[in-house]
Amino acid sequence: MSDQMIHVEIVMPVYNRKSITLQCLRSLSRIDCRGLQVHIIVVDDGSTDGTSDAIREQFPEVQLAPGDGNLWYTAGTNRGIQAALHREPDYILAINDDSIFHDQFLQRLVRCAENHPRSVVGPLLLLWDQPHKVFQVGARWDTWYGGWRQPRQLTVWTVPRQPWEVEIIVGNCVLYPVEAIRQLGLMNEKAFPYGFGDAEYTPRMRRAGWKLLIEPGAYVWCQPNILTPSIRTLSKRELVRELFWDRSRRRNLLQSFYAEWYSAPSRWLGLAGFSIASVRRVLRMMRLGGSWPDWPDPQNYLGEKP
Repeated sequence: MSDQMIHVEIVMPVYNRKSITLQCLRSLSRIDCRGLQVHIIVVDDGSTDGTSDAIREQFPEVQLAPGDGNLWYTAGTNRGIQAALHREPDYILAINDDSIFHDQFLQRLVRCAENHPRSVVGPLLLLWDQPHKVFQVGARWDTWYGGWRQPRQLTVWTVPRQPWEVEIIVGNCVLYPVEAIRQLGLMNEKAFPYGFGDAEYTPRMRRAGWKLLIEPGAYVWCQPNILTPSIRTLSKRELVRELFWDRSRRRNLLQSFYAEWYSAPSRWLGLAGFSIASVRRVLRMMRLGGSWPDWPDPQNYLGEKP
């Protein structure tokens, strides 16, 4: 990196997870910021558990942007990005609050971005209860599988030692060059009012010619996903709400369709992937389909060096 200070704005939407949010901020307070100008913006979407008051007391240097409880992830992240753009940074780092950071993670992300122009960079996400296990990194589009296919067996020891190119970066932690955001705009709040805004954002950047890289030396430990009840255990009323009515649910069909439609390599592949994923869902509900819903990782999951 050059001798000139590189300006990084960190944006984080939060809601009613005070202890987790404070843990994240404590972790950020310990990272190596040499050569970097770092500023943090927390978008508190109307928390009622005292999150904002605790941040003001313990981290007075953090900028708070209030929400009214209707922002959710996509709009919350967008509001943070908009506030960050006013500060004219070089990069914006969008993160989730359920994250713990290696002290060198930001140095390594920025170095990777500086060494690879026109690149959006993600860290090596790991599980904080299994700190060696890779989490939601390296997904590839596989139409016959039903869309995005996450590798399940990658560990910190089996990924490449150098940055490698991927097809999508999940929104847990992403370093965006401001140039990319100014070129392509914000996340799509209309299609993704609750979540999944990140599902289409980095693929959109990739289609516009930005390279998506993972920096394997930038470690970020994340909270495991909360397991949702099996769809077979839901009542008919709960099933209708889950699949058709409540768009904030992860299994909502409209949200799932939009996620595939907007993030797939093409609209036709998105439609095909969603259709196949729907068939897989029905087969699981009927306890049919053999091993199809749980294909093992392909042998060539690791991407190519940039």
